Amino acid sequence: MSTSVVDLWGPAVPGARASFPSAPEPHDEWALAGGTAWVYYSPLNRRQLIRPVILSDGFSGGSSDLDQLWHGLEENGDYRFISELHATGRDVIILGYDDRTASITENADTVIDCIRRALSERVGRSKLVVGGFSMGGLITRYALARMERDPALPDHETSLYLSYDTPHQGAWLPVSLQAFTHFAADNWGEAPVVGEYLRQFSGLLNSPAARQMARWHLEKVDGTAQEAPERVEFLQALEEVGGWPRAVRRIGVANGVDTGTGNGIKPDATAVRANGETLVDTWLKTQAQGGQEVARLQKKGGEAISVRTSGLPDIDGAPGGLFAAPSPQGDPGSFGLVALLARLLGNEVDPDVITTSCFIPAVSAVAAGDISDPKALHQPITPDNSELDAFVAASRNEGHTTMTEELGAWIVNEIVAGG
Repeated sequence: MSTSVVDLWGPAVPGARASFPSAPEPHDEWALAGGTAWVYYSPLNRRQLIRPVILSDGFSGGSSDLDQLWHGLEENGDYRFISELHATGRDVIILGYDDRTASITENADTVIDCIRRALSERVGRSKLVVGGFSMGGLITRYALARMERDPALPDHETSLYLSYDTPHQGAWLPVSLQAFTHFAADNWGEAPVVGEYLRQFSGLLNSPAARQMARWHLEKVDGTAQEAPERVEFLQALEEVGGWPRAVRRIGVANGVDTGTGNGIKPDATAVRANGETLVDTWLKTQAQGGQEVARLQKKGGEAISVRTSGLPDIDGAPGGLFAAPSPQGDPGSFGLVALLARLLGNEVDPDVITTSCFIPAVSAVAAGDISDPKALHQPITPDNSELDAFVAASRNEGHTTMTEELGAWIVNEIVAGG
């Protein structure tokens, strides 16, 4: 199975993730305000920056990891994206951030700094290609749009913007998963081995970037799932710069299908159930429409906590990029992570776990509909629906930001066609 480019989990899940081989030494490395750019020149260009393609990292914990990014882009077992770009004479600039949980608008300053540097290093007058994976597509989208609106900023000299399974209309994190994470961190945040992970993951879900991306955010176990104020503010900031860069061709891909066919996960199904040393009759359900109890959480010797939602769509089974589909690296999937943590906390887990769920609905990845609308989630997507100039969807619902020949080759062809 191909490896996702973006690491969703951030901190290493105890016992669940292998390290990645070292990436080749970049030909150049730029220290930027808030991040780093790793430059790999095309062999055709004799160590000169002639046709730059800037590819932004997305959301996760801590700073960007070049080894993981290189592996997802180039050594994924399906499509050698960097090599294919190099073969067309494109120079690849992998853009990483010091803090991938920081505000999207804050990391956009790093994108702008990277574009400035690329323009200053460029030999000739070729236009740039700029885009990113997952949240990286939002960061670059905002940065380019801001550069067009702010007279104090230079011309971005970019001809093509691309996004790869980017949550243009928001991302979905199961409310039951968010609730369990905060519940577990509150109760076992000081436990050996698993405690540090619980604290970090709970903090990851409450980080500025997560609040901006998640369509429904749950701050604490007894909170209400809703659009976070940080998301409302970000959408307003995006609107103030025109919503999109206008002086570019906008393309994107989705790791989910555009046919309306879901991933097979049924609504209101028990995804995880656990009992044992620390948990009593604790369970999480997949999301259904209308009022629903999505989780029952109980610490041994404590009171049961009921987690409820209202007015949400049946989104876990929607077509789209999956939330860390299981892989050779051991990614357990969204609900699979809960099962893993429950076991680490000394409990037995029912064997019929629903491991994963939709993370970036296809309509969000191609900016073609409101993910709070059940009809929009589950109906076929046409080009007329999308705010992108062109898009392509995967032929199956696969792991979020998985690099495949189907999607990667389409992007390369679009870049070449653009000159």
